[in-house]
Amino acid sequence: MKISIIKLLALFLLFTSCKKYLDNGQLPAGTIGGSDAYVSDNSISAIVTGSLAALNDAGPDAFPQLTGLYSDELVPMPNTSANNTIKMCYADAISPATVNYWSSTYSKIYALNLAIEGINATKARLYFKNQWLGECYFLRAFNYYYLTNLYGDVALALTSDFNVTNKLSRAPQSDVYQQIISDLKMATSMLSATYRDGYGSVTADRARPNLRAAQALLAKMYLATGEWQHAADMADSVIADNNTYKLVGLADVFLKNSQETIWSMAIVDDRVTNEFVIYNNSMPATVETDPVSTYLVQIQLTKDLLNSFEPNDGRYTNWVRSTTYTGITPAATYYFPNKYKSVGNGVERSMVLRLADIYLVRASARVALKNLSGAQEDIDVIRSRAGLSNTTASTETDLLAAIAQERRVELFTEMGNRFFDLRRTGKLDAAMLAAKGSSIWAAHKQFWPIPPSEITYNPNLTQTFGY
Repeated sequence: MKISIIKLLALFLLFTSCKKYLDNGQLPAGTIGGSDAYVSDNSISAIVTGSLAALNDAGPDAFPQLTGLYSDELVPMPNTSANNTIKMCYADAISPATVNYWSSTYSKIYALNLAIEGINATKARLYFKNQWLGECYFLRAFNYYYLTNLYGDVALALTSDFNVTNKLSRAPQSDVYQQIISDLKMATSMLSATYRDGYGSVTADRARPNLRAAQALLAKMYLATGEWQHAADMADSVIADNNTYKLVGLADVFLKNSQETIWSMAIVDDRVTNEFVIYNNSMPATVETDPVSTYLVQIQLTKDLLNSFEPNDGRYTNWVRSTTYTGITPAATYYFPNKYKSVGNGVERSMVLRLADIYLVRASARVALKNLSGAQEDIDVIRSRAGLSNTTASTETDLLAAIAQERRVELFTEMGNRFFDLRRTGKLDAAMLAAKGSSIWAAHKQFWPIPPSEITYNPNLTQTFGY
C-alpha cells in the first residue's frame, strides 16, 4: 500500500487545520500549547477530528447507495448514464478504477496509526488523552470493519512504518475480525458513556463515538464471529442505557441527535445529508420533466424491496416516497428511500449506528443462545414501533427468518447492512442469483477487487479471487 508524500502532506494539513465538530467548549486553563502535532489537547483534537471528517471523503458516506445497488435494494433510474459508477455497481461489474475504497481507507488507517503512536509517545500533559486514543482505536476498527466487509482478506497495517506496511500480504478475515475486536475493547476501556466534543467537554451532540458506540460495533462484530454471549452482553449494555437511548417515532429517527442515534456522521457546517441529495433533492411528488436530468436523482428502490413490506408497516409510510413522471406515456411512478427528508442544514445526520439495529443484533444472539422468548421480545419492540402486531415466529429457524425480514425493512439503504447481513448469514449467493441472475452475479463477487497499482507497489498483495 503506497501512500505518496504529497497525499500524506495534504492529509496532515487537513488534520491539523480541520474545523472541530461542535465548537462549544473551552479547554481547561493551563493546557499545554504549541505548534507541534502531539504537544497539546488542542493539536491532538484537530488531528483526531480530521480522521472523523475524513469519513466523508471517499468512504462511508457513499457505502449505503453503492452496496444497495450492488445487492438487491436499489436499481438505477431510466436514463441514468450507462458508464457511471451507479450502473457498474448495479451490474456487479465494478472496477478498481471506479470504486476504490481500498487506497482511500488505508490512507485513513495510516493517519490513525500515526495518531495512536504520537499520542502514546507524547510526554505532554493531556487532559483528554483517553478520549483521543479511544476515538482513534474506534475509528481504526470502524475503517477495518468496512474494509474487510467489502474486500474480505485485507492487509493488517497497525503501524505507520512504511518499511513494514509496504510488505504486508492480505491477512485472513478472521485475523482482521480479531484486530477489530481488540481495537474496540481498547476503545471501551477509554471512552466515556457521555458524548464529548472536540474540546473534551460533555455535549448533547452525537457526532463523536463514545463508549456505547464502541459497544454497539462490538456487538455486531461478536455476531459476525459467532460469539453469541458476548454479542448479547454488548447489546445489553447499550440497550440498558435507556436514559440516553430510546426508540423514537419513525418520523424522528434520522433527526440530528435523536435519542435513537448511537453514532451519526457529521460533516463540517452540518450540510444537507448525502442521502437527501441522492434520493430526494427536493423532487416533488409529480414531475413533468425527466427526474434524472432535472433533479439528478438516479437511483430508486427495487420492486422486491418494496414488496417485502407488510401491509400497514409504518416504515413504508414514513421511509418510502414516490414521484410520478407525467412527461411520458404512460406515466411512470418511481419509489425512493425517504429516511432523510430535510433540505435544511443541520436538521438531519447520516446514521451510522442506531438502537434498532442493536435490538436486532441481540435478537439474533438470543436465538443462538436458545433464549427464544427474549428474541421474540426484541423483534416485537421493533415491530411495535412500526405499527405491526407481534411476531408469530417461535422456532429457531422461523425467528432467524423473522429477524432477517425486520433487518431488511428496518435498515434498508443504511451503511451496507443488507449486503453484509446476507453474506454473514450465508444467503448472499441465493439472494443475488434471484435478484440479478447468473449472467450478472457470480459467487466471487461477494468481495471487491483491489487496485492493480497496489499490487505493483507491493507484490506481496494478491488480487481478490475471481478478478
